[in-house]
Amino acid sequence: MARTIVSTAAAPAAIGTYSQAVKVGDTVYLSGQIGLDPVSMDLLEGIDAQIVRVFDNLKAVAEASGGSLADVVKLNVFLTDLAHFAKVNEVMKSYFCEPFPARAAVGVAALPRNALVEADAVLVLGG
Repeated sequence: MARTIVSTAAAPAAIGTYSQAVKVGDTVYLSGQIGLDPVSMDLLEGIDAQIVRVFDNLKAVAEASGGSLADVVKLNVFLTDLAHFAKVNEVMKSYFCEPFPARAAVGVAALPRNALVEADAVLVLGG
């Protein structure tokens, strides 16, 4: 199957050797998003703002792929402090409806640009 690269100005440009997303058939693999503003490319201050920006960025890439966050089947969340996991759950309620996607939450020592949270996702379109 052919791979299609997904890109949008509504999410931060890739800051490394990766694409914002890659679509293969009906499956879309979204790269990790941190709380970067897509215009300024600055990291937002504080965990609350970063969580919202992460999901806004994922939403923008999902929509650029022809889907939405409703198509997410797997979500991975990486936190530098797992004490913020409850905040992630609260914010997720405004982006996802039941049935919720499968999810992993992982505590990590550090993230790019000293971000506090990062998330990536896998979508299946038309499912």
